[in-house]
Amino acid sequence: MFKEVEFTQVKDNVTDLLKNRWGLVTAGDSNACNTMTVSWGAVGELWGRDMATVYIRPQRYTEEFLNSNDYFSLSFYKPEDKKRIHGVCGSKSGRDVDKVKECNLTPCFDEKAPYFDEAELVLICKKVAKSKFDPKDFLDSSIEKDWYPQKDFHYIYYGAIEKVLISK
Repeated sequence: MFKEVEFTQVKDNVTDLLKNRWGLVTAGDSNACNTMTVSWGAVGELWGRDMATVYIRPQRYTEEFLNSNDYFSLSFYKPEDKKRIHGVCGSKSGRDVDKVKECNLTPCFDEKAPYFDEAELVLICKKVAKSKFDPKDFLDSSIEKDWYPQKDFHYIYYGAIEKVLISK
């Protein structure tokens, strides 16, 4: 069971959630959806709105769902669930396995983007922009060498946070 709150009422340090506890980014609908671990992201204000950004490599299956849907969710879980959830969602592809079933997650489709009943915090985001890292824009040459040896530069998805759900 969740209650809706304003983004400014979130007591958790969302930077810590992304960096240390990780989350899931999920897109799709009740016919088909996919989720993946996300730890590269940010939240704040952009274009006069509460905004979340996530960084997704082009070969990720979830990227197809992000492209074909107007909304996505970011969801965060209890620390003790990290290994169970992210061990699967961060290392396996939804093309090959049913990650939701393997992680024993309960999908919820009552919002504009799917999320999971086991989450502690859910951000429902409307996709408002997409861009891609371009190596010519890196001022630090080690970024491309260290992070992109395969030249698979991340897409950046910008999502206006339209709804915040906290588990009761």
